[in-house]
Amino acid sequence: MRARIMADRRAKKKTADLTERARALRADQTPMEATLWRRLRAGRLCGFKFRRQFPVGRYIADFACVEAKLIVEIDGDTHFGRHAHDAERTRQINELGYAVIRVFNEDVRKNVEGVLEYILRECQSRRDSFVDSR
Repeated sequence: MRARIMADRRAKKKTADLTERARALRADQTPMEATLWRRLRAGRLCGFKFRRQFPVGRYIADFACVEAKLIVEIDGDTHFGRHAHDAERTRQINELGYAVIRVFNEDVRKNVEGVLEYILRECQSRRDSFVDSR
């Protein structure tokens, strides 16, 4: 019984730590995250509601649309050479039922409309597949 109580406490501490880290990341977003967030927030993408710096599993996603179970990651210079790590992260997030799409900083900077169209298509496709499976 004591071991279970200790395990529950550790899990709650990890969740609290992840939540605090997500809050810190929201306060210190990158310029490209800010650019995309202005276009995604408050249901501005055809009514799809997004959350930013969203804890999912043991990770924090840049953006998440819970309705469509879609994670949007913006990859910049820090992701170069981290393909194995990103692939494992994506695999674990997929296991939680979320799809992950990745866009590059440069795409957000040069073609934010194209990025938004891509995100919208993915949201609609995933939402439609949920409706079809009922």
